[in-house]
Formats: sequence, C-alpha cells, structure tokens
Amino acid sequence: MALLQIAEPGQSADPHQHKHAVGIDLGTTNSLVAVMRSATATALPDEQNRVSLPSVVRYLENGEIVVGYDAKQQAQLDPLNTLVSIKRCMGRGLEDVKDMPYEFEDSQEGMVQIKTVQGNKSPVEVSAQILKVLAKRAELSVGGKLDGVVITVPAYFDEAQRQATKDAAKVAGLHVLRLINEPTAAAIAYGLQSQHTGHIAVYDLGGGTFDVSVLNLNAGVFEVLSTGGDTALGGDDFDLALVEYFKKKANIGEKLTPSERRHLLTEACRVKEALGFEKKVLARFSTTQGSWQGHVSLEEFNELILPLVVKTIRTIKRVIKDSGLSKDQIDQIVMVGGSTRTKLVREKVSEFFEKDVLTSINPDEVVALGAAKQADLLVGNASSDELLLLDVCPLSLGIETMGGLVEKIVNRNTTIPVARAQEFTTFKDGQTAMAVHVVQGERDMVSDCRSLARFELRGIPPMAAGAAKIKVTYQIDADGILTVSAVESISGISSEITVKPSFGLDDDTVIQMLQDSQSFADEDKDARQLAETRVEAERVIEAISAALKKDGKALLNEEEFNNLDLTVAELKMVLYKQDEKTIRQKMDQLTHDSDEFAQRRMNAGVKAVLTGKSVNEI
Repeated sequence: MALLQIAEPGQSADPHQHKHAVGIDLGTTNSLVAVMRSATATALPDEQNRVSLPSVVRYLENGEIVVGYDAKQQAQLDPLNTLVSIKRCMGRGLEDVKDMPYEFEDSQEGMVQIKTVQGNKSPVEVSAQILKVLAKRAELSVGGKLDGVVITVPAYFDEAQRQATKDAAKVAGLHVLRLINEPTAAAIAYGLQSQHTGHIAVYDLGGGTFDVSVLNLNAGVFEVLSTGGDTALGGDDFDLALVEYFKKKANIGEKLTPSERRHLLTEACRVKEALGFEKKVLARFSTTQGSWQGHVSLEEFNELILPLVVKTIRTIKRVIKDSGLSKDQIDQIVMVGGSTRTKLVREKVSEFFEKDVLTSINPDEVVALGAAKQADLLVGNASSDELLLLDVCPLSLGIETMGGLVEKIVNRNTTIPVARAQEFTTFKDGQTAMAVHVVQGERDMVSDCRSLARFELRGIPPMAAGAAKIKVTYQIDADGILTVSAVESISGISSEITVKPSFGLDDDTVIQMLQDSQSFADEDKDARQLAETRVEAERVIEAISAALKKDGKALLNEEEFNNLDLTVAELKMVLYKQDEKTIRQKMDQLTHDSDEFAQRRMNAGVKAVLTGKSVNEI
C-alpha cells in the first residue's frame, strides 16, 4: 500500500523544501545582497566577482537604464541623469534635498521627483532599479525565484522613509518579509557568530547615513535598548568637506556646473579612500574657474572631518544615556559601514569607549549578512527559536487632547511590533464627531511636536459630554509602519489611517526634539498644568452656563442668577491668562458659588421623578 502525502491548498507538498530568501543592504553609496549557505551568510558577487553594487542609476535618452559600476563611471559626464545617493531622497520633501546636485520638482504625494531625460523619476522608482539588479543577481545564484527578502534601513528612518523603501521593493517585484534596522542587522551577524552575551553598541557610518544603537544580547535575544542617528550624515559629507578644501585651494567660487561638482566629488572620494592606507595623497583637478594639484595629508583630512566625527560622538553619548547604561557597561563596539574604515573614526570611537572596536567582519558586508540570517529565519528555513529580534520606536507617538496637550500612547524606545490603546471621550453634549490628530515627539504641547496625520471619527451617537467611549489604538508593525484606529464602543463605528507622512524629519530637528524634552522639562510641566486647568475650567463654564440657561430663572432669584452669571464671566476673563493659580482660584469660587444652585437642581429633578407616584411604585 502506498502512502500519499497531502498538503493544504497553495502549500508545497514537500514540508522540507528549502525556500529562497536573501538579505539586502540598500545603501546610500553601495548596495549588497547576501544569502545563507550551509548555515553561513555569504555576500553574493556579480559576474566580475564584485560583491558591492554602486547605488547609482543612469537614465539614457534611448530609454535604457544603467545601474551600478557603468552608471557610476558616467556620473561626471552626465550628472543630471546619473542619480547618486538617492537614498537621501527617500520619503523626503523638496526642502530636505536642496543640497543635492539634481533638478527637482515637488509632487502632490510630498516626495520629490527628479528630472531626467526619461521624465520625472521618484526616489522609489530609482531605488527599485537597484533592487531589481540585486534580485536578479540573487536569483541567478540560488537558481530560482525569491520567496522573500529582508531589507535594511537606517534606524532613524521615519514612517515615510520606511514606507518608501517597501514601495520600492514592491515596484521591483519583491516580497518584503521585513524591514530591519541596519545596526540590528549588524548585531545579528556578530551575535550569532560570536555567541556574545551582554551589551553592544553598533556604530554604523555609511555613505549617507549614521546610526548608533545600544543592544542587549542574551541567549539569542536581540533587544534594542535605545537608538539614535542622523539620516544625512556619512562619508558623503567627508567628501563634501574635501571639496570645500579643494575650492579654497584653487580659489573657486560657489557656481560650479553639475559636471564640475561631480568631478570634484569623485576626486575627493578617491583621496579619502587613499588616505586609509597612506599618510599623504596627491590630488589634482581642473574646472573652468581654475585648477589645482597638491598633496593632502592625513592630518589635514582629519582636521576637516573632525567636527563631523565629534557630532557622531555626541549622538553616542545621548543614546547610551537613553539606554539607562553607562559607557563602562558596553561590552563590545561593532563598527559598520564603509566610512568606519576612516582611521579618525575608529580612533575617536575607541577613545570614547576606552576599548578596542570590533572590525572582524567586513564593515561593508556585515549589514547584508545579518539581513540574510534574518531572511532565512523568517522564510522558514531556520527555527524561530534561534533568534528573537526586538526593535524599538525611536520617538514617542501620541494624540492631541483638549487644550493642545499631547497624550503619549506609545512611548519612545518601546519595543516593536507593539499595539497600545487608550479610551477617550467627548467634550461637549451631543458631540457626534471627533478629530484624531497623531503627533510625534517628546514635548507636552502639540505645538512643540511634529504632526503626522489627522482623521475624523464621525457618527458618534449624541450623548452627554463624557458619556461616549472612544478607543484609540496605535499599532506599529515589525517594519515600523504606524496604523491608528478609533472605535466608538456603543455604536461600533470606526475609522483608521496608516501614517505615511509626506516627508522625512529634518535630522537636526530630531536631535533637537530629544534635547528640548529635557531642557524644557520644567516649562513643559507648567504649560501642561496650565492647559489642563483651562480645559477643566472650560468644562465647568460649559456645564454651569447650560444649567443657568435651562433652570436658572426657575430656581434662582434675580440677584442669585446675576451673581452666578457674573462669576462665570469673571472665570472667562482670566481663562487665557498665563496664570494657572488665578484660573484655579476663580474656578474654585465658581464651583463654591454654584453649589446651592446644583443642590436645588438635584432636588427639583428628584421631585419631578417622584411626582404622581405612590410609595409602592417608588
């Protein structure tokens, strides 16, 4: 008798079939793809045995699209149609990309469009071309279609930038298993290889972005304790510092053609990389405004980039403080990203921690290798018991309440994925709609935070103020995408929105938001107390004014009515003064003066209910 193997519809009949999944490091300067082979993560090379792929896309008039090394070689000759460091534009608005040497147009979606000979191209479309090349390389290597990919993103990418990355993968025809933070991917690579237990700082300085995260590693559990960074700081900025140095040496003005600007950036990059091995490098360039040839020493280069490196050290200090640890409790420092090859970077990080830094895994490949391990797990090739990955929400998410106050629903550094819910109610009698304003930040007032989205919940049954119960839920998935929903408990009506802000946070603003939350802690506390007192006073005014209108003439004589009405007016007059104590005093006075009126209303209500009823009925 033969045995028949059966399977659920749509599933493989072979339960042990190995699925094809890869990890992709979609970088600012270079991108890589890696796969698990014989329990080892391996970066996949192209036909010329080159592992990295320059994140460069060139659009030609004949409709051809060139990606990678061939495109990079033409960047100087065709700078407006050869798009470099496009990652900096992901999820960004026009005001965020002014320093990049392209012709931009704004769009209704909020993300910039780049003018090319093939028409306007969004950063999503450009990134999709890079992903397609990497996917094709992977499919040729594994011998089949990909079942899924894990793509890495900077830890400080906001919802718009993460969503743009997922959209690029969708355009490229890829199924995204998960987006994971680049520092976390590096920790996966080092943690599983070294079986390290303790606290790790991951310092990730790439071509265009910088991240630092503090992670707790224990028995295969990776928990991000805190994270921070700058989405517009990296090796590109080292190049720009050298370009400014070149311009001063050759007495060149600010007006350079795109081709000349690209020429200077290419030479700056060459000099920077050469200084990783030599103490002095010969630089030469020529422009219409002038030319220069001379040596650049390692000491001169270090002096140029020192302010940028110091900026990363300041971020490290803040992130360690956020983690609740001291720098002495950090056991290992993992160096990630091509820019960490710069000697000054390694020296300053090592000097700060007073420890040697880890560089045993190629810093260019480590992120892709970690992503490959995570992809292998998520696609089902490895046991989920082998690794538990916990990321965090980098900034608090809240909702606007009466008085312009922020009620935080998901606190900063909360482990994700996560869902948090709170109940809210209506402010006025008969209120049938509620506006939900989603904000991001650490301050107590909406005006000091960033607005992410707004939507309305309509159809609330008319009830007395405070009677309705509206449950608002904030849900962040493993990719860091936020969904906000609101449900009224009695009617069951609901509304929700997936938060896709139109542009990314200004990076200095991110850091400033965190600093301000500490610097203005006392002021925020006073401002919150004042706003809460005002809201409470408005409720009292609303209730007593409605009661006077309905029953005042019937239950109060003229003098009593006028006195109570005057006290209401006095509270209204001080309501918007910056004096919480005065508002509180007037509110207490109104509450005291209205006690007798409230008692008479209660007695009148009880009398109305009892009138005409017998003792037995009662």
